[in-house]
Amino acid sequence: MALAVWWPGSTWVLLDGSERRAVFLEDVVETLGVADRVSVVHDPAEDHARTEGARGRFDLVVARSFGPPSVVAECGSAFLREGGRLVVSEPPVVDTTRWPTTELAALGLTVDGERRSEDSSVVVLRLERLSPASIPRRVGVPKQRPLW
Repeated sequence: MALAVWWPGSTWVLLDGSERRAVFLEDVVETLGVADRVSVVHDPAEDHARTEGARGRFDLVVARSFGPPSVVAECGSAFLREGGRLVVSEPPVVDTTRWPTTELAALGLTVDGERRSEDSSVVVLRLERLSPASIPRRVGVPKQRPLW
């Protein structure tokens, strides 16, 4: 939400699988007066990535507290257009095994950079080529059977 406020010329889609959180986000969007350019969708990422107009549409996907790296990469990559970036909030502790090159490449992703501070960090992934049509798998499968 903060990014939408900081970039007034941008449009945003906030996606959440939890109805309670989606309702909360709708209230925040209304309160901040950004409903003309920020929409809220209540749908699991795995399902919404298959809807017309969502798959391969976005230049930027931001994920925070979404899930483990394999789930974030699998679900997030489906929303990106070629050259788009997936920005993922990370724990501040460096773990070089979280984003394996070979597995990311199977989704069309590469690591495009990292930003770290004492309190937070993000990893930036870039979509080099569209993800396979089978990605993401059905709701719950990415978490139950991670790709890595």
